[in-house]
Amino acid sequence: MPKTDSENIPIGKAEYCVFDFETTGTSAKSSRAIEIGIVRVKNGNIVDTYQSFINPGMRIPPYITQLTGISNDDVYDAPFFEEIIEDIINFFGDSILVAHNMPFDYSFLKNEFQLAEQELISNPTVCTLKLARKLYPELKSKSLGNLVRHFKIRHRNVHRGLGDATVTAKLMLRMFKDLKEDHNVESIDDLFRMQSAVQAKRNFLVIKKKLSDDLMGIPENPGVYLFKDAKGNVIYIGKAKSLIKRVKNYFSNTAPKKSKKIVRKASRLEHYKTNSELTALLTETDLIKQFDPQFNKQLKKYPSQYFIKVDLSHDFPGIAVSTKFDFDGNDYFGPYNNRETANTLIEIIDRTFQLRECTDKEFCKKRKCYLADIERCVAPCIESNIKKSYKDELDKTYDFLSGQNQFALDRLLNRMKQFSEKQKYEEAAQLRDTVNSILNSLNKLSILAEPINKANVMIEINKQSPKDYILLLEGKVIIRNHLVDEKDYFDDALQSYFDGAINLYRECNERDLEHIKIALSWLIKNRNSVKIYYLKNYESKSELTLNLETPKRNYIKTKSK
Repeated sequence: MPKTDSENIPIGKAEYCVFDFETTGTSAKSSRAIEIGIVRVKNGNIVDTYQSFINPGMRIPPYITQLTGISNDDVYDAPFFEEIIEDIINFFGDSILVAHNMPFDYSFLKNEFQLAEQELISNPTVCTLKLARKLYPELKSKSLGNLVRHFKIRHRNVHRGLGDATVTAKLMLRMFKDLKEDHNVESIDDLFRMQSAVQAKRNFLVIKKKLSDDLMGIPENPGVYLFKDAKGNVIYIGKAKSLIKRVKNYFSNTAPKKSKKIVRKASRLEHYKTNSELTALLTETDLIKQFDPQFNKQLKKYPSQYFIKVDLSHDFPGIAVSTKFDFDGNDYFGPYNNRETANTLIEIIDRTFQLRECTDKEFCKKRKCYLADIERCVAPCIESNIKKSYKDELDKTYDFLSGQNQFALDRLLNRMKQFSEKQKYEEAAQLRDTVNSILNSLNKLSILAEPINKANVMIEINKQSPKDYILLLEGKVIIRNHLVDEKDYFDDALQSYFDGAINLYRECNERDLEHIKIALSWLIKNRNSVKIYYLKNYESKSELTLNLETPKRNYIKTKSK
């Protein structure tokens, strides 16, 4: 298959179409397709699907019906493949085609195109079965069912085109994560090279003895690793949740070009253990900034996150969804892992609290709008002496975003009752839906129950022992026993909070902002592995830290470039 024109784009940014055929048999020469399911994946998300039964022009064997649930009645009025071929071509577009056991599905695709007298499309292909054989050699079976069970991926509609294509897409995204973390596969070019590499040969390419000796001492712990050249200069820094699993892949003959270049130039390999993947990430970004290694030129990118921003630059703050967090004087709640949740919360707030929903331009016109007439806004645009009432509404909104539901529920239920008494059943139904959304605890889906920029919390990461601890003090980030800091500021910063001197500690800086972005990105994916202590709930440092572990400090000694 020819490759795309954009081989160097990140694997998570490319567009894929994962497809699966259900067929009358196992041979494309003597069997026909009876169903196709396709799932489009873009920017790491499933964005569209396609499914159709296909009339095979022949009887479906009973054992196929028993396996798939597809009967002759199902396909009797279904289109022939030639009737939907243009729809399939258009859906595939220029995407990379993906299947589990691509040779099987591609043979049917090729045969159906030939029978339809249509030129076969030339999209590049990826086989998740081939990748699984290279990624997970320890698994006895790399079948779709076994992999799905191993990774505990929910599989609906087994042995159906769209069901199998959907679960293959989810498996592919899981594989991409392992490819990046364990094999340093970043681009489409790396992905194709990994797929085509000969599986049986995994000879290590280590030539320099000292480098080989360093490799032998790498543990399984999370941490950071530093490749150094003959002069002791750091040429590459990486992080891993399992150091040995990640680092050893640099020395395999299946390694990407970049990894092989690093190994060829490196003379020594250092590593430092951390207590969690998060502190490894934070240490990695600090060390990269300090050393600016030759092979760490790619800017760090973060997954899309969504916040609720309170615009404090206005006398009467409005709220909106934001995709960015910054130290700009505004308050930010979140993050929320999808825009839908954030938008739903905004809708709940708009229906529940009487904050303004207009733009600044509309506000300056000083004209009353219909939202004031239906008591959905206290109308600060025309009312004088309204600041206290507006602040009360804003305070109640903050309570709601912090997870306190009762006031919102009571207000909505009371309004619902009033609408019902006035026989305004449509309005009552809308409020009922809002109540149900609150009861589903949507407002508790954020990581923190305080604005991120004003939060005073201690985060305990309990994935393994010893545990990691991170302080977030009004935007300032302090990591306990941080490998990069000469002094451990954790206890001093914690004491300064209980002494009421938090603002005397230091101002927020770009490093804090970078740390918060990294931490939020990690925490939203690992929320079940953390415990958050809200400092306002404790009287003293000793009360908070009474039972906390005190791991031994291991400071990384660094030198100027």
